[in-house]
Amino acid sequence: MRRLVMWDIDYTLLRGGGVAARAWKAAFTEVTGVAWRETPIFGGRTDLDICDGVFAAHGVTDCTPERFFARYVEIVETVRHEFAEQGALMPGVREVLQHLGDRPDVVQTLVTGNVPAVAAAKVAAFGLAGSFDAEVGGYGTDDSVRATLVRRSMERARAKYGEPFRPVVIGDTVHDVTAALANDAAAIAVATGATPAAELAAAGAHVVLPDLTDLEAAVRALTD
Repeated sequence: MRRLVMWDIDYTLLRGGGVAARAWKAAFTEVTGVAWRETPIFGGRTDLDICDGVFAAHGVTDCTPERFFARYVEIVETVRHEFAEQGALMPGVREVLQHLGDRPDVVQTLVTGNVPAVAAAKVAAFGLAGSFDAEVGGYGTDDSVRATLVRRSMERARAKYGEPFRPVVIGDTVHDVTAALANDAAAIAVATGATPAAELAAAGAHVVLPDLTDLEAAVRALTD
């Protein structure tokens, strides 16, 4: 049975230099006419979940997520070059992606809280788009609950390829770990974000790596 490796983006694959967060704030103010007052915790959450929280915190009741996301994506498209200029790949990422990409027993995709267009812009900025089958990914517009994104990705992969997969989730937050466990997926955590390794382990991660610089250890965790 082949493996479906579902990659988180932010602080797992790369850091975006705050570009998306600035676009988010600009789009919110423009679309709602309300001044930005409170910045939420973005890490590990879906864009739908964040949107609901931001609207509630600012008392916005007359704007739909779809309307907001449309403008947010437009702004991101105008500044997408800034991801590579102000952000960076996380250590070891390119080598792990290339190694897994050469294996016929692995399909790589994205499971991310980002909306699809922003996810695509981020990975494309670093030349990673060809590493993933984005069609079978799970995205921040699928649901507010991250575990549902994992399930959607698994369903899409099975529908496209006509076969079941052994699911593997890799991410840097407790949300990634719990989403994996909720779907009986292997939970591989990297301590490259704000969450300490001990906290990721306590959440139930099957493997916790400091980063992806040890190619052999990373590949073993993702494929064994």
